[in-house]
Amino acid sequence: MTTFDEREQAFEAKFAHDEEMQFNAQARCNKLLGMWAADLLGMTGSSAASYAQAVVAADVEEAGHEDVVRKLEGDLKGKATEEQIRAKRAELLIDAKAQILSESS
Repeated sequence: MTTFDEREQAFEAKFAHDEEMQFNAQARCNKLLGMWAADLLGMTGSSAASYAQAVVAADVEEAGHEDVVRKLEGDLKGKATEEQIRAKRAELLIDAKAQILSESS
């Protein structure tokens, strides 16, 4: 195997790893966002966990996170604005990435 082939395989492996990490961080962020929303809705325990899973599942409707924002906006009528949801999501994405990185260390 040539050096070029080895570098190509290493690049492909890194790309696959980075994509998996990004997917996991997005899913973790959605779960955290779901728990935040559940708290605003007065849910606790297993009902909050179930709601968070529903938020994670809502992310498969379309590419990006707009489907999650729409779900939460509909569920949180009057409790949080679209801007607040987006701001919380941005904050939680940072937390989710940090959690994923600390778990992989």
